[in-house]
Amino acid sequence: MKPRSGDILGYARVSTAEQDVVGQKDRLVKAGAVRVFKDVISGKQFERPGLTELIDHARAGDSLCVVRLDRLGRSLKELLETVDNLKAQGINLISLEEKLDTSSAAGELVFHVFGAIAHFERRLISERTKDGIAAARKRGKKPGRPSLGRETVSALEKLIEAGLTAGQAAKQLGIGRSTAYRITNTRISEWPITPLE
Repeated sequence: MKPRSGDILGYARVSTAEQDVVGQKDRLVKAGAVRVFKDVISGKQFERPGLTELIDHARAGDSLCVVRLDRLGRSLKELLETVDNLKAQGINLISLEEKLDTSSAAGELVFHVFGAIAHFERRLISERTKDGIAAARKRGKKPGRPSLGRETVSALEKLIEAGLTAGQAAKQLGIGRSTAYRITNTRISEWPITPLE
């Protein structure tokens, strides 16, 4: 069987079951989509099994086609993550409304712009976090989660002695699993323990 290359795969998304994907599907098929994947996503959750299936199905050189870029994400962050994922797998992006096709030289430039925006956002978040920590220290506060008390550490050890794994004990006590594993490897002289997560 000849390897598949260069297919246009459509992706349609609506927010509620009452909305209709037919309009999007028609436009995607007209644009050359050989298959259309779809998602109906509620306002609270953003699981996208249709998009996941499309990306799993696609091969390098294929193109993901949407009616508008906002079909790929409800925020800039979600859009950038999706675009990064597509680029890493060699999948092109076509958006009909924005007249964007990253298989062209001009479209490839858009991928680079998206990457630059993502990098810019990460740097802004990092700088804000550092500034917040510095400001808290100036006010005499110690950033991070409070230390675990001896009672919590003792309860964790007793649960582990009773046969629970560190992960199971952590879940019962409402602490992070990595913190629980660290406690089991820490000498009593090193208490109090500061949670990792």
